[in-house]
Amino acid sequence: MTERFLKAKHWQLFILTFGIPLIFQIILMSTLFATITTQTTPDPTIIFSYMKYFPLLMLLFMALLFGWFWSIAIGLQKKVPQDISMKVKKFKIFFFIPLVYLLLLMLFINIAIDGFDTANPEPNIAIIASYFVIIFPLHFFSIFCILYSMYFVAKTFKTVELQRAVKFGDFAGEFFIMWFYPIGIWIIQPKINKMVEELSPLD
Repeated sequence: MTERFLKAKHWQLFILTFGIPLIFQIILMSTLFATITTQTTPDPTIIFSYMKYFPLLMLLFMALLFGWFWSIAIGLQKKVPQDISMKVKKFKIFFFIPLVYLLLLMLFINIAIDGFDTANPEPNIAIIASYFVIIFPLHFFSIFCILYSMYFVAKTFKTVELQRAVKFGDFAGEFFIMWFYPIGIWIIQPKINKMVEELSPLD
């Protein structure tokens, strides 16, 4: 799977990570609005029945995008010069933390939607506040982990490209365009394709 990501064309990755999730979201929203507008008496609870699909869209998006990140960070490690040590274990820990968090968050959202009580729509402020206290710090820590993962991915890419130790200034551009991945894929992936072709085949 790692080799497939590395050898994939930029337009293929763009369609997988951005195009397909966007199309699914458009279809889902269009279906939702069509259902609401055709009802003689609009039922606001219908929105909750459709919202349970959004975590699936997020899961698809994250699996593809993080799969691309993992392929660069881990798949290119064999091309890093032997005298350069990279903190791969640290990357793996920070890589999986936001994935676990997002899975738990999506599970919580689905449970909350399924448990929506139309007969008693009044929110429980105490429960909401307790969830917020737990989710708020975890959310920001997950953002930090994602940023670190992109930092490591960009550093690995530039280290392999230049075949020397690099500083942040050397790969700052790659870091930021990976942040804006719909643009970054078109710039980074062709270089990865060329890198894989020029260097010895991946094991």
